[in-house]
Amino acid sequence: MRVPMNATSPTGLPPADPAMARPQTLRGLPPLAGLCGFEQAGRPGLSVEESVRRLKRHHYALRRIHRILTSRITSEPIYELKMAWSHQAWLCAEQVAAIRARVGEMREPPLGLDKVPHEGLAIAFDELQAAPREVLLSGLYEVVVPALAMALSRHAAQTHPLADQPTVRLLRIALLDLDDLQRYGRHAVSCLVAGPDRAAAQAGLETVRQAITAAGGLDGCERGGGSSDPSDLPARLHSAAPWRHDPTPRRDERFPDPYNMGVNAEVLLYDPAQPLDAKVLMMYYKRLREIDVPEMMAGILAETPGKPWGYYRDMSRQLWDEARHAMMGEVGFASLGVDWPSKVAVNFTWSLGLNTQLTPKERHAVLYFIEQGLMPRTGKRHEWETALAAGNPLAATFQDFDWADEVLHARIGRDWYVSDMPSAHEAVAYGDACWSKVLMNWERWRSEGKTGHANWWTGAYAQYCERHGKTPDPIAAQYAVSYESIRADLKDLSTASG
Repeated sequence: MRVPMNATSPTGLPPADPAMARPQTLRGLPPLAGLCGFEQAGRPGLSVEESVRRLKRHHYALRRIHRILTSRITSEPIYELKMAWSHQAWLCAEQVAAIRARVGEMREPPLGLDKVPHEGLAIAFDELQAAPREVLLSGLYEVVVPALAMALSRHAAQTHPLADQPTVRLLRIALLDLDDLQRYGRHAVSCLVAGPDRAAAQAGLETVRQAITAAGGLDGCERGGGSSDPSDLPARLHSAAPWRHDPTPRRDERFPDPYNMGVNAEVLLYDPAQPLDAKVLMMYYKRLREIDVPEMMAGILAETPGKPWGYYRDMSRQLWDEARHAMMGEVGFASLGVDWPSKVAVNFTWSLGLNTQLTPKERHAVLYFIEQGLMPRTGKRHEWETALAAGNPLAATFQDFDWADEVLHARIGRDWYVSDMPSAHEAVAYGDACWSKVLMNWERWRSEGKTGHANWWTGAYAQYCERHGKTPDPIAAQYAVSYESIRADLKDLSTASG
């Protein structure tokens, strides 16, 4: 998908003047900053108006892909897709921000970036938004992403390499990200969409293809820029009814006990009597458990319209950071030889409670409140120092960057949450109050048979000790504190007034 530096303009553009002088550079140095040769630079290329028009089409496609991926994270059960979509949504958010900035450099407001370029594109992306997984995967990675890559490549090849160089650079970077999306997507489709699923997806895929064709392609450069005849638009299939975000988190079969709150990670981590290697093992659990933060943040993004794009860009970055943290935990367990799917009960009670009981603003308030508790010496620094003291370089690396990420997240919270509150103090107090409103239903979940709140820690710690030839520490082996009355910030719920 990368556009070579010497890409030539397609047939149809005015040729360079054959009489044009070709100056000799000093000692054979590349001309024109290495962007292109004089022959290519002698062709006019696209106008500013046409370059901007195409950028707006790219912008619309990337913005819609971002929303589709973000809004499907919570309800998608497959862990790997949650993680991949968290990453890809952030990549799209970054490219949308870059395009918005470039259009703003070439045109005065209003920029018209929030307009739908063609109804066919609206139908195509609405269909993907509402489609079942097999249509979403096939439609996104086999139809839309390749078409978008082709549109960006065509734009880079046809615009002037010198006059419009900032756009060419932007497009090349976007193509690198799209290459990542397409490479992952092709593999995901081969794993998840086969046989009956592929056959079932065909009607939905054909609707997406017809809608894009009616729009003249994603960039509007095909079929004369797109049809103006409504009869050329396909009938809506999956998007016939308005799509609604599903806030309920779902997990695949490797998470058989998602209501389990039987092991309080924080009490062990801050207990000076516990051995350091046990604390590292528990920190890996805390990292993997952060899968619930993308599930919660995805709902904030999906249910908060009308913000400046900087909000969605920053929040998408934080969402991706939290997904990376979860994968750090996954890697950590693998490095210690602990089979987390069979030994560790990674719950979804936090994202479930916040998503179903709080508004988006209240969820952001809780997120900010928790982040403030991570910044003092007893927070992320403590975890990093614990990993160092344990002599575990991998854990130290993970906690070092986890701490760095939280510095960024605190800034994001100040910019987009605290700025809407009367003061920083009230912002923290409101977050605490919102978290206290969330009912975890500990006893009801047990009485309904959803979980027994089993103490999974003893089995995980025993496997770790066996794999490493260690004698289990009796204090760690007997650890049995749950979240029944002590919250993750160590607040005692049995004595809390809120």
